[in-house]
Amino acid sequence: MWRTVAIVARREVQDAVRNRWFQAYTVGFAALSAGVGLLVLLSASYGDPGGFGRAAAGMVNLVLLLAPLMGLTLGAQSLASERERGTLAYLLAQPVGVVEVFAGKFVGLGLALGGAILVGFAASTLIIGLGGEGRGADAFAVLAGLTVLLAWVSLGLGCLISSRARRTSTALGVAVVVWLALAFLGDLGLIGTTIALELPPEVLLGAALINPLESYRIAAISTLEGTLDLLGPAGLAARHLLGPMVFPLLLLILLVWLVGTLFIAGIRTIHEEMR
Repeated sequence: MWRTVAIVARREVQDAVRNRWFQAYTVGFAALSAGVGLLVLLSASYGDPGGFGRAAAGMVNLVLLLAPLMGLTLGAQSLASERERGTLAYLLAQPVGVVEVFAGKFVGLGLALGGAILVGFAASTLIIGLGGEGRGADAFAVLAGLTVLLAWVSLGLGCLISSRARRTSTALGVAVVVWLALAFLGDLGLIGTTIALELPPEVLLGAALINPLESYRIAAISTLEGTLDLLGPAGLAARHLLGPMVFPLLLLILLVWLVGTLFIAGIRTIHEEMR
C-alpha cells in the first residue's frame, strides 16, 4: 500500500510543479515574502528593525490571504480535474484502491504546497539575514511550520470540495467562495454579530475557532508573544479563557480540522467512485 501511495504522491508532485497555478503561487508568495523581509531591512534606517519578529508580524497578514487560497484551489483541482479528463477512472482500473490514490494525491500535493510555503519563508529569511539581524528566528521558524499546517488544512478543505465535483470549474468556484467566506466574511461577520447580540466570551471564542484562519491568527500572535488585543474580541476572549493554553489548544484545533476534512473527503471519494 505504502509503495503505491509513494508512486501516486511522486506523480502528483511532478504534476504540481508543471501546474501554472502552482508556479504562479510559488513565485508570488516568494516575491511578497521577500518584500516583507526587504521592508524590515529598510525600516532599520528609522530605528530598531525588530529582526525576525517584525517580519513574522508582516507575514501573518500575507499568509492569511495566500496560504488558504493556495491550498483550497490546488485541492479543488486534485480529483475534479482527473474526473473531467477521465484519467481518474483509468487510474482506478489499475490494481490500486481509492484510498491509496486519495492518500497519494494529498501527500504529493501537501509536499509540493509545503515546499512552496517554505521557499517563501526562506526568501524572507535570506534577506533579513543579510542585515545580520537574528532576533526572533525561533518564532519565525515556528510560524513557518504553523503556516504549512494551515496550508494543509486548506488543502484538505479543497480535497473535500473536489471529492464530489465533476468539473474543475465548479470545484474552483466553490473553493473561491469558501476562501472569501473564511478570509473576509467570517471575521467581519463575527465582529458584527458580537456587537449586535452581545455574545459572552465563551460563545464568541467558540464561534471564532470554527474558522481555521482565526485559529491560525490567534496562534500566530501568541507565538510572536504579541498582545492578543490586536485580534479584537476573539483575541480578548482567547486570552481570558485559555491563558497559557492558547497555542497548544489552537494547534490541536488545526490538527482536528486537517484530520476531519481528510476523513470526510476520503469517505466521500470512496462513495463517489464506487457508485
